[in-house]
Amino acid sequence: MAAGFAASVVDGTLSPAHAQSAREPAIVGFHQLCERADRRACLLFGILIRETPAAHAETHRFHPDWWWER
Repeated sequence: MAAGFAASVVDGTLSPAHAQSAREPAIVGFHQLCERADRRACLLFGILIRETPAAHAETHRFHPDWWWER
């Protein structure tokens, strides 16, 4: 189900308001799978957080443990 959601978001078939409210659970789920070495989930995680700068900033703010400094 989450992969279908990601494809819908990437294809742009969801409205922006709907995508924003539904994005967080998908991002968290893909991150958890990515941590378990699911390469497809890592790709989808990256797509979701890089979709818009606001989504990336929000995810960075709410999940600082997912990031490292360069």
